[in-house]
Amino acid sequence: MSKAPYKSILVYLDGSEGSMTAAMYAILLAASSKASLHAVYVVNTKALSDLVRSRIFVDKEKTEFLDDLKKDAGRHIRHAERLAASKDVAITTAAIEGSPHKEIVSYIKNNGIDLLVLGSVNAIRSRRDELTSENDRMLRTSPCPVVVVRDTDESIWQQFEEV
Repeated sequence: MSKAPYKSILVYLDGSEGSMTAAMYAILLAASSKASLHAVYVVNTKALSDLVRSRIFVDKEKTEFLDDLKKDAGRHIRHAERLAASKDVAITTAAIEGSPHKEIVSYIKNNGIDLLVLGSVNAIRSRRDELTSENDRMLRTSPCPVVVVRDTDESIWQQFEEV
């Protein structure tokens, strides 16, 4: 029997439908390969600080928005936990604050992750989009292989329901 090329899978959650499709795919991968599964949501505090610096938010608004983002993170993590439980897959979850691509790369290195699963990398409309896309940065800087799951791939939803 051959061994799976990965033992530890990380799926990045960002609250999008694409990241939930990626979570389902990561759960299917973990189940079929007996790999451990991690799901991480990064609350983008760097972006919030940038909004305050550019005077789009005042500090009080930043605090309120940060609280909302933390609640969103908890909701999405609980959803990933329910999806994993429905397939009898153990999952380690974390909500982290910081710059998403930096936190994910750090998590990969600190936890021995051998595969990163991302939702779709958004279509790049401008050079600025390319520089600010967190998924794109993760794709380019990940120290391990990356699987990008297209959120338009309904076969993943179908496979998930059938397993």
